[in-house]
Amino acid sequence: MVQFKDKADFDVRWLPFQLNPAAEGGPGVNKLQMYEEKFGPDRVKQMMPRLIDAGKGDGINFSFGGNTGNTFDSHRLISFAAKQGKQDAMIEELFKNYFEEEKCLSDLEVLTAAAQKCGVEGAEEMLRTGAETEEVKSDLMKYQRGMRISGVPHFIINGQYQESGAQDPSTFASIFSKVLK
Repeated sequence: MVQFKDKADFDVRWLPFQLNPAAEGGPGVNKLQMYEEKFGPDRVKQMMPRLIDAGKGDGINFSFGGNTGNTFDSHRLISFAAKQGKQDAMIEELFKNYFEEEKCLSDLEVLTAAAQKCGVEGAEEMLRTGAETEEVKSDLMKYQRGMRISGVPHFIINGQYQESGAQDPSTFASIFSKVLK
């Protein structure tokens, strides 16, 4: 995006996606055990070193301990943070919590602490209520189900182009060039 900053305004919007909407909330379940059940132990053993190496290149220190659970409340919090102009900070903090610090994103204490760290006001109260539920459900219906998005990351650019999975920067440069023509 840097090479296009003088040619276009970028608005990045993080949309909800649930990998496992049936997952437990609260304290969740052991992350590594869940990965092994989902992908098989052999595949997990192959995936982990590649993820760790890829992450190091981007300053991410992946850790596979801790628990994982239903992420719906984290998506409510992200939606709430967006209304305060703090969506990017909230996303970064939640990614760090989950991928590096082994915290479970279905744990309301984890979510509340992350919101406080990002300066999101009223988050604890919001999480205790049903606030943002309809907004998140609507986005899930429109994007995950309606557009049949089946994995993350998934990029929608200018409403015209879509890319799934990790992409090389040249892929985005090509799409941005097309959009700007």
